[in-house]
Amino acid sequence: MPITANFEKRVNALSKSKTYKVNYLARVEGEGGLQVRVKDGTVSDVKLNIFEPPRFFEGFLVGRNFMEVPDITARICGICPIAYQMSSCHALEEACGVTVDGPLRELRRLIYCGEWIESHALHMFLLHAPDFLGYQDAMEMAADYPVEVEAALKIKKAGNDLMSFIGGREIHPINVRVGGFYKVPTRAELRARRPELEAALELIGPAVDFLKKLPIPEFAVDYEYVSLQHPDEYPLNEGRVVTTSGLDIPISEFPTHFIEEHVKHSTSLHGRTRDGRWYHVGPLARFAHNFDRLSEPAKDAAKAFGLTPTITNPFSSILVRAVELVYAFHEALRIIDNYEEPEWPHVDVVPRTGSGTGCTEAPRGLCWHTYSIDDDGLITKARIVPPTSQNQKTIEEDLRLFVQDHLDLPEDDLVWRCEQVVRNYDPCISCSCHFLKLDMIYE
Repeated sequence: MPITANFEKRVNALSKSKTYKVNYLARVEGEGGLQVRVKDGTVSDVKLNIFEPPRFFEGFLVGRNFMEVPDITARICGICPIAYQMSSCHALEEACGVTVDGPLRELRRLIYCGEWIESHALHMFLLHAPDFLGYQDAMEMAADYPVEVEAALKIKKAGNDLMSFIGGREIHPINVRVGGFYKVPTRAELRARRPELEAALELIGPAVDFLKKLPIPEFAVDYEYVSLQHPDEYPLNEGRVVTTSGLDIPISEFPTHFIEEHVKHSTSLHGRTRDGRWYHVGPLARFAHNFDRLSEPAKDAAKAFGLTPTITNPFSSILVRAVELVYAFHEALRIIDNYEEPEWPHVDVVPRTGSGTGCTEAPRGLCWHTYSIDDDGLITKARIVPPTSQNQKTIEEDLRLFVQDHLDLPEDDLVWRCEQVVRNYDPCISCSCHFLKLDMIYE
């Protein structure tokens, strides 16, 4: 089986220890490595080494005008910029006492559907599916599955085009602002997007059939799932934070129950609960807490995969993303069909001294923001908690359990599977490296 990254083995004759090391993880966004240490037949240490330089977004947001924040935070990620724009807008609108509803709220949900479509399609078919089939990458897989790869690209393009149409461009959209949008489409313009979405939706059925044939490894973990939950809809932009253990809180109370901490082997902070537990955000968490809020076509897709609401196998995340892909297409079409042009493209937002929080569901999970501003609308404090930093400890725990159960695998196969375990989470390393705690020590 091919290896997707450099592999190094070190054997210590005295302790009979082994270190499995992947210097550079392939098919993930950003730069990171992996180290698993085994001693006397037991996994003694696992480190997801994030060495991408810290990006200090919170630091350089301070002192900027609050209206600049959505454009700046969009640069955190080229795959999920809408998550950062939406979370920042919600937080700043709360600080200013403004609520965005009606057609503007629906348009926000629509552009988020576009992001889910392009992000899930990219991950499922081009980054993750090669793992299950033993290919080095999607280009190699395309030689044997040209129809499936071409379909995946068309599905992804439909999401990108929807983001570009509403947001002004597909990478780091420029039409999103605090209070709504700078420009909104007419009903006729929006309905003209329907044929492309319908054509892409026609490709979902064969894609589901392709994914059903993937060999899903057997693996189970007792997760603490954390996600948004909305009373009436599958969560994208709004809701309360809920957990498997029964926590149900407004998003403003997130830091009361969850913290980030610095670890030596990562430039990204690690998320954990206040009582020290690691937790899991993303598609599996959303699916577990919001299954009954899925559309009927999405539930049918889940039934086709044989999925139950609570899934404990992280390798099944590729199937849950497919269910969410179906949901995003049908939700986008619903919004287009019901769209009524708003009177104004945005709600006026007047700055005032205060603080606000915003939390939305990025394709990879919870994206939590909080900001404080002054009367001039200048940012005085900013904090961003991306999904990948919350999942880092969970990824390490998955690796520890998986390696312990598969030490009998040939070394090349085990390294391959370790990378696949990481890619179950579709980690966005670039997103997670937004801040580094620096302790100065003088002796």
